[in-house]
Amino acid sequence: MPGDECVFCSIARGQAEASIAFEDEWVIAFMDLQPVTPGHLLVIPKSHAEGLEDLPEDIGVRVWTVAHRLGRALRLSGLRCEGVNLFLADGEAAFQEVFHVHLHVFPRFKGDPFRIEADWRVRERSLLDETAVAVRRGIAALDFLPR
Repeated sequence: MPGDECVFCSIARGQAEASIAFEDEWVIAFMDLQPVTPGHLLVIPKSHAEGLEDLPEDIGVRVWTVAHRLGRALRLSGLRCEGVNLFLADGEAAFQEVFHVHLHVFPRFKGDPFRIEADWRVRERSLLDETAVAVRRGIAALDFLPR
């Protein structure tokens, strides 16, 4: 059965400890054990989905909706929160460590420790146009988004 060894599935079933901030019949949100900042939450679907390919869109919408509302709640929580990041890692190359879809929601403030290192150079328009063509090919292959 999928999710039998998944720690997030165990949390969703109430079989593992978690500090739960929100729960409904589709998703659960709980405090990250290794928070980037105080208030760092994880929003997960209750049903096991390893990555975005496995996540039904309606459940993905619910995960996003709950994360959006939790981001707003963090600003009203009394925790230090000058901004909010939503972060989802899909796949090992994207630094996913627990292979159950989870959306991080964490408060940000000036001087906090979270960083994403990248090559932030402005790219040539021709390269961006070529990349957009490749993305449109992928969209067409999915055959569900308007062209």
